[in-house]
Parts: sequence; C-alpha cells; structure tokens
Amino acid sequence: MLKNKRKILSIIAIIFVMTMFISYNVFFRTTNVQATSRYGSTGSEVTQIQTKLKRWGYYKGAVDGVYGSKTLAAVKWFQSKNGLTADGIAGTKTLRAMGIYSNTGTGSSSTNSNDVNLLARLVYGEARGEPYAGQVAVAAVVLNRVKSSSFPNTIAGVIYQRGAFNVVDDGQINLSPNSTAKKAAQDALNGWDPSYGAIYYFNPNTATNKWIWSRPMTVTIGKHRFCK
Repeated sequence: MLKNKRKILSIIAIIFVMTMFISYNVFFRTTNVQATSRYGSTGSEVTQIQTKLKRWGYYKGAVDGVYGSKTLAAVKWFQSKNGLTADGIAGTKTLRAMGIYSNTGTGSSSTNSNDVNLLARLVYGEARGEPYAGQVAVAAVVLNRVKSSSFPNTIAGVIYQRGAFNVVDDGQINLSPNSTAKKAAQDALNGWDPSYGAIYYFNPNTATNKWIWSRPMTVTIGKHRFCK
C-alpha cells in the first residue's frame, strides 16, 4: 500500500515538474517574440530604433546600438504619443509603428499591408470629408516626401517625423480608417498623384505660418492647398 502511494506521489511530482517546464517554455518563447528589443539589448535593431527616434525628435542620445535609459525613455515617449502601451519595450507592434520589421515573421506582404494601413490612418485623420482626389493627394504628399532627400525615406518615418502632422500630435492617427481612406492610400501607392508632386499642404482658412504661404502652389483640392 505504501509503495503504491509512493508511486502515485512520484507520478504526480513528475507531472507537476513537466507542467511547470512546459508553461515556462511557452511563456519564455512568447515573451521573446513580443519583446524584440528592451533595456539592455544591443545590436543593429537598437541602432535602427535610435536612428528613427532621433530623426523624429524623441531621442537625444548617441546612436550607439545600446538600449540604455535614454533609449528606454524615448521609446516610452513614442509609444505614449502613438496609442501603444508605454512599457519601453520595442515589441512587434512598436517596431511596426516605427517602420521596422523584425525577423519574427514579417515579410514583404506584411510590410506592404502595414504601409497601406498607416497611410490610410493618416488620410482618415487629415482629410476625411474631403473630395476623394484630395484624400489621394494627402497620401501622395507622404510618398513624395519619402522620395525627397529632405525627409525620412520610409512612410512611417515621414508620418511620425516630429511636428509633421497634427493627427500624430492629437492622437487621430490611431483612429480606424474607413474604406475610402484605405482606397485613397492604395491609389497613391499605385502611382496616382493629384497633388502634382507636392510635399506640403495646408488649409488657407486656418494656416497662420507665414512660411507655408510662401511655398509654390501646385493645386487646390477641397479645403487643402498643395505646394512644393
């Protein structure tokens, strides 16, 4: 009887240890996937994070590939401004928002999809209610900036450049775009440019910046004046 009890207890102990091991392993793998770069990390991905955040005005430190306290603070700031959990961990969602696509299963089609979605969110925030051509033109301005040496060379870089778009500052960039905004973003990506190469646009009824009024105009669509 005693031997049987010992066998049962041994089996229970083995099952418990195996369960704990499996649970730990699953948790560790999940954490690894979600937390790509964090405080203490080093390498090329950290360098990319620092470069982008420095360009957008979130990071003031050295681009050294070391995820220190300044990088941590900059990531938290970026996350809080863009509707992400401000935990300072550059996981997949944060990296995608920055336009960085890690090795954890993001291919070219995912990149394309992310670009369309981000561009559509900008269009929806900046130009919903405008004529359709005006919405495409807003998306085209972003793409024209990507091509220009005066601006960041990615869609995410242009959109999240500090002070570039009001919808990033006021949080409207996080609204879900409607089908019209998505179609406008896709049309711009497919090559339609109703802005005629513009890299700026503004509302003449509300603009107070004297400099923007000095830019050569290309076209006016709805409430927006597009210029170079």
